[in-house]
Amino acid sequence: MNEVTLVKRAMAGDETAFLQVLQIYENTMYRTAYAYLKNEHDAIEAVQEATYRCLKKIHTVKEPAYFGTWLVRILLNICHDMREKSMRLDLQEDIEIGDTALNHERFELTDIITRLPREQQELIFLKYFQDYKNQDIAALQNIPEGTVKSRLHAALKKLKLYFMKGEI
Repeated sequence: MNEVTLVKRAMAGDETAFLQVLQIYENTMYRTAYAYLKNEHDAIEAVQEATYRCLKKIHTVKEPAYFGTWLVRILLNICHDMREKSMRLDLQEDIEIGDTALNHERFELTDIITRLPREQQELIFLKYFQDYKNQDIAALQNIPEGTVKSRLHAALKKLKLYFMKGEI
């Protein structure tokens, strides 16, 4: 059974279909939340809250084909709210940093991305960490595709400046 059919059944109140649809997006939701919140506990909590809100509001989905975009938008709003509430620095001693340069570069990249404004961070995470297309990002954020392109360009330009200045 295809995804759109499952979404339509879930919108009609079929709990089994709802669970199947959530299983399709489970990994994407967790990876998005973890990339945004950088904490496993918070990421799981955000996914749980998004699941709850989705269950309560699934009847408001206008186009079943864009269910995934709708779901990720809910998740990003929750992640943003959680981040706003806890503007404190959480030091995690249990993070294992490998000896490879790849792990080191990944942490540096994440640190630099967090210096960008929230909107630009979301664009970078959606485009390069979740592999969304510009068209999907535009639908998710209710902005024209050209705006997505120009904002991505501006964000990448800022990242390049951070790297060139050595602000790592």
